[in-house]
Amino acid sequence: MNWPYELQIGVRYTRAGRTGRRNGFISFISGVSMLGIALGVAALIIVLSVMNGFQKEVRDRMLSVVAHVEVMDGQGQALPDWHLTAKQARENPQVIGAAPFIAAQALVARGDDMRGAIIRGISPDDEATVTDLAAEIKDKTLSKLVPGEWGIVLGIELARSLGVHEGDKITIVAPGGQVTPAGVVPRLKQMTVVGTFNAGHYEYDSGLAMIHVDDAAKLFRTEGPTGVQLRLKDLFQARDVAEQLSQAFGPQFIVSDWTRTNRNWFSAVQLEKRLMFIILTLIVAVAAFNLVSTLVMTVTDKQADIAILRTLGASPRSIMGIFMVQGAASGIIGTLSGVGFGLLIALNIDVIVPFIEHLLRTSFLPSSIYLISRMPSDPQAADIVPITLISLVLSFVATLYPSWRASRVQPAEALRYE
Repeated sequence: MNWPYELQIGVRYTRAGRTGRRNGFISFISGVSMLGIALGVAALIIVLSVMNGFQKEVRDRMLSVVAHVEVMDGQGQALPDWHLTAKQARENPQVIGAAPFIAAQALVARGDDMRGAIIRGISPDDEATVTDLAAEIKDKTLSKLVPGEWGIVLGIELARSLGVHEGDKITIVAPGGQVTPAGVVPRLKQMTVVGTFNAGHYEYDSGLAMIHVDDAAKLFRTEGPTGVQLRLKDLFQARDVAEQLSQAFGPQFIVSDWTRTNRNWFSAVQLEKRLMFIILTLIVAVAAFNLVSTLVMTVTDKQADIAILRTLGASPRSIMGIFMVQGAASGIIGTLSGVGFGLLIALNIDVIVPFIEHLLRTSFLPSSIYLISRMPSDPQAADIVPITLISLVLSFVATLYPSWRASRVQPAEALRYE
């Protein structure tokens, strides 16, 4: 196959100095530039994959407790007929589960210890169709929530902070007091701990308690469930489904989805991810622009060759193309090597990190401190493709000035002292 001579010479210059001593330093600088690009691209892929992994792990643990979409009465009152509301919501093809709930803040007390918590009234059978946690503990724990017996299931951290175990009595201090001849006194209700749950998310393990929805209606003085929780086929469609349901139900209902409920957390994660992307992209940019010095030195060293090519009829555009090929080849090799190395680490980080921890006899993520005790990784094409394109574009841009400078070499001046 007859390749254009610009391509052949450019690729040959990329390998210049590998077999001889004259251009060894130029070859070394070119190798360092490619290595820098490869390491920068690999670091960017690994870091973003780990951040994606952490986000996915926390999101999955969060959604094991909370529903994808919640439909509530706009005034905070009981729904007229939650079965009808659930039936109307199921008309949306994305909805595959529905369960009633009552949620309110209260104080959980035992002796002198007192903690604030969200008390969620649930229907154990229906709740299991909405959240993974309820489905997991339905038979062992939630089945003990019998209406009228005033049982309560506590998050494991909440139970630990209060020092209670299954069978112990605790007191719920409900918001809003009751008026007596002696004045307004808080409404108290003694309940029995029938079990605990471990969602793996500290916020819920330390601040959530579940009781039967009928008991919650009596405790918080509502006539029934104040909302309906919904599970979707695709959790990423939650925002669109919430908007569709909001239009269908009208202004008398409030429809919220999990992305809005936890907006601050997800916004913070996305901001951190963008900043990390920018910072690590600068590393790739520095490595890419090292190609400038490599090509400038190559142009200086190859002035006689350039002059000979010009006298043989090569145009300035062809000369420019030769050195653009050389720089682009270095950028492509470095980028593809970085993508391969980064994916190799990101896809095997669950093996590499434990090996390093065992080697150093340490733990990077102690379970007693961090929410997650292992290093998760989730490489995504939405991150890898832009990283690859940005690295290639930066490498190409870095070749423009040296290539233009090579095209301006005058044959007579270059051959004067040869």
